[in-house]
Amino acid sequence: MACPLLSLVVFASMLALQAITYCRAALISPPNTDNNRLRDGEDPSWHVQYDPISLEMHMNTMTNISLRIEGFDKTQLEDVASIQLRSERNHVATIPDGTIKVLDFKDESYDGVFDITGVFLGSTNLFVEVILKSNGTVQSTEKLPVTVIREERVIDHIFTGSVAVLVCVLFINFGAAMDLPTVKAIMMKPIGPAIGFISQFLFMPLLSYGLGLLLFPDSFEMQLGLFFTGVSPGGGASNIWTVLLGANLNLSLAMTTISTLAAFGMMPLWIFTLGRKIFDRGNLVVPYRNLATFAVGLIIPMGVGLLSQRYTPRIARILVRVLKPMSALLILFIVVFAIVTNLYLFELFSWQIIAAGLGLPWIGYLFGFIVSKSVRLPTADALAISVETGIQNTGIAIFLLRFSLSQPAADLTTVVPVSAAIMTPVPLMILYLAIKIRENNFCRRMDVSFPDVQYVSLR
Repeated sequence: MACPLLSLVVFASMLALQAITYCRAALISPPNTDNNRLRDGEDPSWHVQYDPISLEMHMNTMTNISLRIEGFDKTQLEDVASIQLRSERNHVATIPDGTIKVLDFKDESYDGVFDITGVFLGSTNLFVEVILKSNGTVQSTEKLPVTVIREERVIDHIFTGSVAVLVCVLFINFGAAMDLPTVKAIMMKPIGPAIGFISQFLFMPLLSYGLGLLLFPDSFEMQLGLFFTGVSPGGGASNIWTVLLGANLNLSLAMTTISTLAAFGMMPLWIFTLGRKIFDRGNLVVPYRNLATFAVGLIIPMGVGLLSQRYTPRIARILVRVLKPMSALLILFIVVFAIVTNLYLFELFSWQIIAAGLGLPWIGYLFGFIVSKSVRLPTADALAISVETGIQNTGIAIFLLRFSLSQPAADLTTVVPVSAAIMTPVPLMILYLAIKIRENNFCRRMDVSFPDVQYVSLR
C-alpha cells in the first residue's frame, strides 16, 4: 500500500507544480502588444526616439533617459486622454513619474527627461502608451531595452577566498587521515567507485534534465541552471559529511578524486549532447582551466597531508583529531556565509526553485544508497556512495553559468545551484542528529546497567 500511495502523492505534487509553473508564467509574461494597439488595428503614425538606445543599470540605483516623440498632429492630440512612459516589468525597473503632458507638445513633437529606477535583476522594455478619449489604446512600436544587473561587492570576493583557504586546510586533514593501503584495495576491486561514477555521471545528468523539463518548461535559464548543477562533479562537502556520518572516508576520497578528473570529459560530453537542446541559442564556454585548478587544489593539499603521515606522524595524529570539529565548522561557515552574501536571490525563490533544490540531491541520495545496497555493499560504503551521489559541486555549476551567460541571466540562473546548496545538507543534518541522539541514548542505558564500566567510543 505504501508504494502506490507514495506514487499517487508524487504524481499529485507534480501536477500541482506544473499548474503553478503555468500560472506564474502567465503572471510575469509581458503585455500583449496586439491588444494594446488601436482597436482598428492601425499602427501609430507617431514615433519615439530614446537616448540612450539601450540601458544597463545596477539594482537599487536611479538614472535618467531622454525621450522624443514625433509625428503627432493636432487632430490626434485632441483625441488623447493621457500619455504614459511605462515598463513591461515593474519588478525589474520602474518610472517614478512617467506622465507626459499633452500641453508640453510643441510643433507636434515632445522632448522630455525621465528617471528610471532599477528594482531587481532582469530585463524589461520601456514603451510609450497613449490612451485615447475614444477608449482606444496605442502602444509605441519603438521600445527601450533595460537590463538591471547586480553590482559586484567586496564581500563576494572575501567569501570565495575564505572558503578556498578553509577547504585547502581541510583537505590537508583528509590526507593525514587517509589510509593508503585501504585506498589501494578499493581501487583493486572498484565496485564502489564504479557505482559512484554511474550515479554521478549517468543518473544525475538525466535526473537534472528531466526535473528541468518538468519544473521549468518555459524557462531556458532555470533549466540550464539545474542541468549544469546535475552534470557537475561531486562536491568536497561529500567528504566532510562522510566523516561526520562515520561512513567510508577512503572510498569517498577515491570517488571524489575520480569524479573530479572524469569531469574533464564527462561534463563536455553531456553539455554538447543532451545539454545542447537546452542552450542551443547560447554560446557555451567550458572552463577547463577552472576544472584543472579544482583538481590540483584537491590533490595538492591532500598530498601535503599524506606526507605528514610519513614524515611528521605526530602532527598527522593531531590533524586527525581535529578533523570532525573542523568539518562541522566549515559546513556551518559555508551555509551561513552563502545565505548572507546571496540574500537577493531569495526574492526569486518559488515552489519550482525549492522543488529543484530538494529533488536533485535528495533523489540522488536515495538512488546511490539503494543501488549500493542492491549489490550488498556494507552500510558504510553505501552511505559514502549515497552522499557522493547527492552532493554536487555547486561552485563549478555557478562558475559555468557565470561564464556561459551574460548578465543578468548569469545571476538569475545561479538561484538553482544556490537552492540545491541550501537544501542538500538538510537530510544529512537530520541523519547526523539522529545518530548522535541514538549514541547518547545507548550510552545512558549502558551507564544505568553497568555504572562501574568505562566505555570508549568506537567512532
